[in-house]
Amino acid sequence: MALPDLRPQALRRDPSALLSHLRTFRLDLRFTAGIWFFSPAPSRFHAKYQSELDIRARLDIASTLAGQGLVGLEAHYPNEINEENVEMWKTFSRQTGIRLVTVIPLLFWDAQWEFGSLSSPLPAVRAQAIERLKRSLAMNRSLDTDFAVLWPGIDGYENPFGHDFAAYRDRFVDAVAEAMDAVPGVRIAFEPKPYEPRGRILFGLTAEGVLLGRLVESKLRATENRRLLDEGHALVAMNPEVGHVLMGGEDLPYAFSWPLSEARLAHTHWNSQPLGNYDQDLNPGVISPEQMEAGLYALKLAGYSGHFGIDVNPERMPVDRALRISMDAMRAAAERIENVDHEAILHAHRHPDRSRGWLEGHLIRARAPGSIVLPSWPRPEGLGS
Repeated sequence: MALPDLRPQALRRDPSALLSHLRTFRLDLRFTAGIWFFSPAPSRFHAKYQSELDIRARLDIASTLAGQGLVGLEAHYPNEINEENVEMWKTFSRQTGIRLVTVIPLLFWDAQWEFGSLSSPLPAVRAQAIERLKRSLAMNRSLDTDFAVLWPGIDGYENPFGHDFAAYRDRFVDAVAEAMDAVPGVRIAFEPKPYEPRGRILFGLTAEGVLLGRLVESKLRATENRRLLDEGHALVAMNPEVGHVLMGGEDLPYAFSWPLSEARLAHTHWNSQPLGNYDQDLNPGVISPEQMEAGLYALKLAGYSGHFGIDVNPERMPVDRALRISMDAMRAAAERIENVDHEAILHAHRHPDRSRGWLEGHLIRARAPGSIVLPSWPRPEGLGS
């Protein structure tokens, strides 16, 4: 399994090199999507608004998007991909060119995970979770995916009183390291989320995901894993989701900067989300489009070359329409950030005392439709016109 090389993300550039990079590097918007939202999800508040679809029917819909920008799919093991249907997935990929980019261990849904999976204080349950993670990693390796997303949605707590939080974290870290050493050479892309379904989820914020990567990697002993780490590759990388980041009250570009600074950004999940609300998985750009633009610009600054995963919950529209809307929204935002004055932006950040208010005025003009003519906006003091 050849790991995508994330190491260039951590490159620090001087101002001249950074400007040259911004002028020449464009984000390559290759989209992936989770097969789970191609069929309506259960809700405790209302009936399903659309008919439930089996995996074959979902793949049929995905095949129609091959020419629209969809290049990859994501699936959970064992409910969406497993040993019995893996040949169907392989045939789909051969016929459409749409890759399976990750196999995700389902460690949050089943009843046995009631009190946690990899962090469970119940030894038999935790052992089952470790075995499922191992099987998922093995399937990732056999299918030559890019990584295995890991989301600890059921590993957490509600009542905070009296917990041995360090023990919870230790059990989780040790479990991940054990599975990774049993199936070496497979990268994990950790996805934090602060809450829901648990009141609080372990390693729920972006910086905690970076810390988790350091903790797990310090415990890896398999020869292949140690070789990759010695070569500077991150084996516990990240897959931040926009909605989860905003649920935690984080700022998206700043959150992205954490895994990017350590070459740990394996993948990104995109949607939109009201601050401090339940996980809505709205189409990208519906809410806080400025966060989407700033997040994309942070990725451009770092030279991010990974995929852009769409992770939405299209309850009231067809899934293929939701995906086309989402991809179009991101393409439009990516084009807007290409047309800003990169030199003046870098100058304004280096000389804020001579650039008061300049960036806000510039972004207003960058976002304005072509039908409106705003007064001219001179470049920051110290730059030519």
